[in-house]
Amino acid sequence: MSQPPNNTYFLVNPASQNGATGRRWPELAHRAAQLGLTGETLFSERPGHLIELARDSVARGAKRIVAVGGDGTLNEAVNGIAGSDTELATIPLGTGMDFVRTFGIPTKFEAAVRVAAAGNVRTIDAGRVRYRTWAGEEAERWFANMGSVGMSGAVAQRANGMSKTLGGRATFFYALVRVFLEWRNSDVTVALDDAERHGRMHDVIVANGRFAGGGMKLAPGAEPDDGTFDVVLIGDVSKLDFATQAPGIYRGRHVKHPKVEVLRSRRVGVTGDEQLPIELDGEQVGTTPVTFELVPGALKLLVP
Repeated sequence: MSQPPNNTYFLVNPASQNGATGRRWPELAHRAAQLGLTGETLFSERPGHLIELARDSVARGAKRIVAVGGDGTLNEAVNGIAGSDTELATIPLGTGMDFVRTFGIPTKFEAAVRVAAAGNVRTIDAGRVRYRTWAGEEAERWFANMGSVGMSGAVAQRANGMSKTLGGRATFFYALVRVFLEWRNSDVTVALDDAERHGRMHDVIVANGRFAGGGMKLAPGAEPDDGTFDVVLIGDVSKLDFATQAPGIYRGRHVKHPKVEVLRSRRVGVTGDEQLPIELDGEQVGTTPVTFELVPGALKLLVP
């Protein structure tokens, strides 16, 4: 078991949980201190701000960063520390909380604090993504859990614009249904290490972790430290396919469908005849063409 170093930083998204995290932070910080976890608090003020704060913290010698918020908060922290020796912990106070499901990191505050304070360090992989912004500029970003190309990006955008009062699972499933009814599958080319696939597809899922979308087990066989992505290709599924298979996606049963293929690769390139949205850890960031590259051992994560 590790112990929290003196130079620990809390990276807090005060807008998470519909603003409850910011309002309750003095109380939450006090409770964390009582459980042995103390450090300097840095609040995000805008989207992307936590990336800057994480980089600055690493430059100041941070030994441990504790991301306080949802999957988007954790993704920004990852983008600031990936490839460094700084340890990453998370206190999940968000909507989806999908990243922590793969590792069994608790979602109860006190239990999550105990893991952040004295958990075991597990070295895991991360993904580095090169893509295009909607303005046409080249961009690069990291992800820790899952990336996707296709309808998932539109679902993430819809879900993130909705009220989260119903909780993560209901919010994401509602967004999934609404977007699916309007979505048209596209011709894409997927280039892998040792193979290539071309055809009409619904989604290309590039997974380091297993869960996304508020508990959907999109990549049931993914291991975050095996040096390879699980690539789930969801082909030209129909509305009937969706109606019959959607409930099983929470248990990973969709991978048995004849229009779904699971491959493994360290590098994944996706191109198509039209621009398709890209989603990384629940955030819609840009469009194709895109290349996903796995970076082994890029993160040191505190786990139970």
